[in-house]
Amino acid sequence: MYTVTLWEFAALAAASILVGFSKTAVSGANTVSLAIFAAVLPARESTGVLLPLLIVGDVLAVGTYRRHAHWGTLLRLFPAVAVGVVVGTVFMLWAGDAEVRTSIGAILLLMAGVTLWRRRAAARAAAPEVPEVPAADGAGARLKAGSYGVLGGFTTMVANAGGPVMSLYLLSAGFRKLGFLGTSAWFFLIVNVAKVPFSVSLGLIDGRSLLLDALLALFVLPGAYIGKACVDRINQRLFERLVIAATVLGGLQLLLR
Repeated sequence: MYTVTLWEFAALAAASILVGFSKTAVSGANTVSLAIFAAVLPARESTGVLLPLLIVGDVLAVGTYRRHAHWGTLLRLFPAVAVGVVVGTVFMLWAGDAEVRTSIGAILLLMAGVTLWRRRAAARAAAPEVPEVPAADGAGARLKAGSYGVLGGFTTMVANAGGPVMSLYLLSAGFRKLGFLGTSAWFFLIVNVAKVPFSVSLGLIDGRSLLLDALLALFVLPGAYIGKACVDRINQRLFERLVIAATVLGGLQLLLR
């Protein structure tokens, strides 16, 4: 098993709680988790340790929001996501720990910037009420799905950081809370399970990582429960500010390490 101190294990346990919380409440919290994992463990291997924990959270999220998924959106995204995953796998074939750490840090800062841009754009626009399931097709919709899908596939393969990309896409497509959570839950369960063979072939998932996952998975469950209990009560604006601040600090820590 990976050699970690008591404090490092406590940090990984807290990050695992955030994994569960992000899957049933606020997806942005997951960026904090991947920053913690990449800081405590070797950055490249941290992606393989985190992936099974994300799948545990995905299963819990699907169990909670499975009836609210919009499958037309998912089917439109998957081909482009597959391309992004393949590109990310090729990158991981040659990238060492330093390159992966730098990439994760840069992706975190990019996603924090994108999130801030989205919030400011939303604040400037007085958006009208939108339906639970957005309107589907059109050339523009397909182009947007393709571009977000490739970027989401790449970021989720390299850094398990596809959450902010997909959040931005689903919000820009007009999803409201339940449709957002249900579609996101099914999307990441399918994509993360599909990533497992790639991660195994890259040596990112092995017996040693799974032993650590067996311990940390115990902390994903209470995180998901807390998220489900808090999703209707949480002060979204304050929490997003905290998540963005923590994401920026985590990204800078990885870049300067």
